[in-house]
Amino acid sequence: MSLAIGVDVGGTKIAAAVVDEWGKIVAQLRRPTPANDADQVAATIAELVKELGAEHEVTSIGIGAAGFVDSLRAKVVFAPNLAWRNEPLKERVERATGLPTVVENDANAAGWAENRFGSAQDARSAVVLTIGTGIGGAIINDNQLVRGANGFAGELGHFIVRPNGRRCGCGLRGCWERYGSGSALVVEARELATVAPERAERLLELAGGNPLRVEGKHVTQAAREGDAAALDCFDALGDWIGRGMAVIDAVLDPDVFVLAGGVAEAGDLLREPVLKSFHKRLTAQGYRDAPHVRLAILANDAGMIGAADLSRQPQ
Repeated sequence: MSLAIGVDVGGTKIAAAVVDEWGKIVAQLRRPTPANDADQVAATIAELVKELGAEHEVTSIGIGAAGFVDSLRAKVVFAPNLAWRNEPLKERVERATGLPTVVENDANAAGWAENRFGSAQDARSAVVLTIGTGIGGAIINDNQLVRGANGFAGELGHFIVRPNGRRCGCGLRGCWERYGSGSALVVEARELATVAPERAERLLELAGGNPLRVEGKHVTQAAREGDAAALDCFDALGDWIGRGMAVIDAVLDPDVFVLAGGVAEAGDLLREPVLKSFHKRLTAQGYRDAPHVRLAILANDAGMIGAADLSRQPQ
């Protein structure tokens, strides 16, 4: 049995797992991310690998990094939430562990896992959307990750859906993730609770009466209870996500879209309004099969599973 270690490096935690060739996690560990110290991030990854490797015979390491990874899958060029600037992560981890290492964008790693072992494993082409604070993406075509000339393909949250719209952390205005993410859901709910408190009574109750304290978990809870205001917020979010997916479909024509990430854990509360919006805007309706739209099944393990599996793939 071939074992590899997959590491998922986020802004708050580093999770590492021993993963077999069928995508099953054998063992895993977690540590807080020393986000402001690039040296310590590399050292923490190496510590986790050595601890897991002491109990399991592993052959390679895959790292899913929250940032822009170069075309050689060796260097993190830039990470918005970590102290990585042209960080030679592959070299540093290989030197510390003695194991061959591959670095990949975290959304690509998670998307690869869903394509190999999860919701899209029957698809030749798929787009996996990680919907959380922002929107990440992975594009798989003919069972290969689409990485682009610089390795930056799949940054789907940053195409423009509203010219001169809301400011985005990337420096542009009107990016898709400013309208179709978990952050956008909170913006919608807080605005509703502010301008129409009589409609948002349940949301305000969950937030202690302060519209600025409404959080995504409150919107999801209220929507599951059938609250009309919370359901309206999910409808607005789903409409924006469906709009963006229709644009992506016109460019890529995938077999499957997979909705992943923290917001997708709301299940059909999200999927149903997304489907309605997407199908309304789908090109060539009546003359084609619409892509499947599915919910991810690997949850928070996807990044580790995908990173480990990518470390086994030919470079």
